[in-house]
Amino acid sequence: MRGASGPLVGVVIGSESDRPRLEGAFRVLEELGIPHEAEVISAHREPARAVEYARSAAERGLKVIVAAAGKAAALPGVLAGSTHLPVVGLPLSGGALGGVEALLSVSELPRGVPVAAVGIDAAGNAALLAASILALLYPELEGRLRSLRGL
Repeated sequence: MRGASGPLVGVVIGSESDRPRLEGAFRVLEELGIPHEAEVISAHREPARAVEYARSAAERGLKVIVAAAGKAAALPGVLAGSTHLPVVGLPLSGGALGGVEALLSVSELPRGVPVAAVGIDAAGNAALLAASILALLYPELEGRLRSLRGL
């Protein structure tokens, strides 16, 4: 991307064991040539680290954060509550309701804590939404995004 010297998308997952479920997101970001970083940060075990990650994201050059979490899915809300950047919440399957509880946690945040929610385990869609947001800032991305989506 023109003018980008580092990652533009931060992909944050609550547990290392969830990393394989984010392969679809990483694949899309790489195919589109979008610089990104991946971090494992637990909102429950490391809340201060999650807040610091979000608060420093813009000054580090990030433009969008994708946050993946299951069950209570606190991570997207913690990050969104600590930054003005767009946060895409990716609910992960698991738990008693197969991920529905994570979807509700991501999509039902209070006023002032906006998080865009994609479907359960829809890692590729989370990356596509992040790319759509970036295409507003980086017009050279639009053609690659349209091509990948078949538009």
